[in-house]
Amino acid sequence: MEEFRFLLFPLALLYGFFIRVRNLLFDFNILPSEEFKIPVISVGNLVAGGSGKTPMVEYLIRLLGEQTNVAILSRGYKRKTKGYRLAGENETVETLGDEPLQYHEKFNHINVAVCEKRRTGIRKLVHEVADIEMVILDDAFQHRFVQPELSILVTDYFKLFTNDWLLPLGKLREPISGRKRADIIVVTKTPRVFSPIVRRQILEDMIPFPGQLVCFSYINYMPFEPVYSSNCNYNGKTENYYSIIMLTGIANPGPMQQYLRRLCTELEMVKFPDHHEFSKKELLMLKDKFTNLPTRRKIIVTTEKDAKRLQNAEAEAILGKLPIFYTPIEFEFHPADKTVFDEAVMSAVKSSQKKKKVNFK
Repeated sequence: MEEFRFLLFPLALLYGFFIRVRNLLFDFNILPSEEFKIPVISVGNLVAGGSGKTPMVEYLIRLLGEQTNVAILSRGYKRKTKGYRLAGENETVETLGDEPLQYHEKFNHINVAVCEKRRTGIRKLVHEVADIEMVILDDAFQHRFVQPELSILVTDYFKLFTNDWLLPLGKLREPISGRKRADIIVVTKTPRVFSPIVRRQILEDMIPFPGQLVCFSYINYMPFEPVYSSNCNYNGKTENYYSIIMLTGIANPGPMQQYLRRLCTELEMVKFPDHHEFSKKELLMLKDKFTNLPTRRKIIVTTEKDAKRLQNAEAEAILGKLPIFYTPIEFEFHPADKTVFDEAVMSAVKSSQKKKKVNFK
C-alpha cells in the first residue's frame, strides 16, 4: 500500500494547518501556559510512538537522586481509570498504565501520578504531596498549557524527526519547526561506537537553534529478570540458550532485536503494536510456539514495559511455568555528552528553584 501514501498528503496538510494555528495561539499567549511554583521538566517527542521517553525519565530520576522530592506525572495511556490518580498500593496496568506502573514499582522513593490534563495533575500533586520539589512530565511536549522550566525532546536515531512526515502521512505529531521549544534534544538509541562524522551529519540535518543543546545516547541492556516469581529458579544467562523468542508490544523493537540476536543462535520474533494488551488467544499461541521449538535450550524474553502487561492472573496461569524474562534498559550518554547534559539539567533546576523562591514569596 506504500504507493497509495500520497493520497494522505492533503490530510497531512490539513492536520499541519490546525497544529500550526494551535501553536501560534500559545506563542502569542492567546492560549495561556501556566507556570508553577516548583520546577517542571517536560520529556516528550515530535513523533507518535516510542522514542526513548521512558528510559529518559528514569535517567532523570537517577540523576536528581533520592535527596530530591520528585514526582512523575503521566497521561497513563490505555489505563481503565479516568482523571487524576496518585499511585498507591496494589496498582495495576489497568489503574495506572504500563509506563507509570513501571516507574511506581521501580522507584519507591518518588510519587507517580496520572492525569490526562497535566495542568490539573500538577495542581493536585502540589496540593496532595507534602514538600514536593519538582515534577517530571512524561510525554508532554505537546501539552502547552504547562510552561516547563526545562523541555527535553527525544528522537530515535533510527527514526529521526528530520526524516518524517506529519500524521497521517508519517508519524510527526506536529511540524519539525516545533523543535524550537526544546531546551535539549536527545538523540536516543545510537550505536555504542558512534562515528563523529555521523554525529556531525545529524547536527547539520537537525539545524539546532542558538542555545539549544543536542546530546547523543545509547541503550544499555541490563541482566535478564524473571517476569514471574515462579521463574526465579531459571538461569537467565543467555549464553546457555540456543533459541530466544522475543515478545514485544513496543513501537520500535529493532534495537532490542539486534541485541538479542548476538546472544543466541536462533531468534524468533513475536511482535505486536505499542502498548498492546495481550489476549488469552495470543498468550496460548506464544506458549505453543515455545513448546514446539525443537530445542531444550530456549527462553522467552520481553521488554520491561511489556512485562507489566503480563503480570496478571490470566497471563501467569498460561505462561507462569515457562522461562520468561524481561531485559531492563538504562540510558547512557556518550562521554562527550554526559557531563554537558547532566550540568544543563542541574543548572536549570537550581536556577529555577532560586528564581521561584524570590518570585513566589
